[in-house]
Amino acid sequence: MSDALQVEVWSDVVCPWCYIGKRRLEAAVQRSDHPVEVTWRSFQLDPSAPAQGGDMASELGRKYGGGREAALAMMAQVSSVAARDGLEYHLDRTAHLNTRDAHRLLHLAHDLGGAELQGALKERLMRGYFTEALAVSDPDVLERLAVDAGLPAARVREVLSSEEFGADVETDQREAAALGATGVPFFVIDRRYGVSGAQPVELFDQALRQAWDDRKPPTITPLVSGAAGTDVCGPDGC
Repeated sequence: MSDALQVEVWSDVVCPWCYIGKRRLEAAVQRSDHPVEVTWRSFQLDPSAPAQGGDMASELGRKYGGGREAALAMMAQVSSVAARDGLEYHLDRTAHLNTRDAHRLLHLAHDLGGAELQGALKERLMRGYFTEALAVSDPDVLERLAVDAGLPAARVREVLSSEEFGADVETDQREAAALGATGVPFFVIDRRYGVSGAQPVELFDQALRQAWDDRKPPTITPLVSGAAGTDVCGPDGC
């Protein structure tokens, strides 16, 4: 492990608030005076979602009530928030689909190139879903996006045609539950502080500073100072 602050983020690649939270964390990291390393952990919002996918607005309208029109209005609200963070959303064109394979590839990326390559793939997957409305459950789409991010095509195909890294996805999800994460995004800094939700940049700033300060050795301030050579023992005697 490097000396950088370790930030672990549980999120899903189809979670709109996760992409917003990603941007806000990145803004705080850019402001930080200290190194920060971000690792992306797996969390599937709906592990039972179909691989082929269905209309997301219809699914949300069914799940929360109000029908498709109510869901579209909610999507428009989230899209306006995302725009203020520099993100372009087309949620009305997105699909309700399974993200397990996308998460398996994120583990592959970390295995191949650490936090940097994994971060590049996370960004490409989220941009592909939210901005380009791509089906990030489709193996051909996943391969293209992974190669765009810098992963080798042959290795991507090998993972997608197997169950490799599936256990890692499940371990991440169990760990999220153990840490008390009931929703995402969920950020854990140095395994000391948890931040739930796409909080403002200023809160991430504060959390990163606090975590770094907690790494400093304590400073001892003497309350009583005796005269030199009295009441103490040293290398030369007492």
